[in-house]
Amino acid sequence: MAKSATKTKTKWKSRAVTRLIEAGEMSECTHCEERVKFRARERNYQVICNVYIAGSWDHVEHFHAPCYEEASLPFGEPSD
Repeated sequence: MAKSATKTKTKWKSRAVTRLIEAGEMSECTHCEERVKFRARERNYQVICNVYIAGSWDHVEHFHAPCYEEASLPFGEPSD
């Protein structure tokens, strides 16, 4: 007997991840409104947040890692 496939509707929620700032990054920090800049001799990190509204993706926000903490982790603890 074949089982019928059941789809479970996933309720997506906003989340954050920490990433190295890469060459060519052209984002603006949501908190301080300055550019998230790549610097060749420094290993700086950014926090990238996927923002969902009512379970649907809406937009992405970028933060300098220290700015995300200053903003009181608006989308929760970032994962690596």
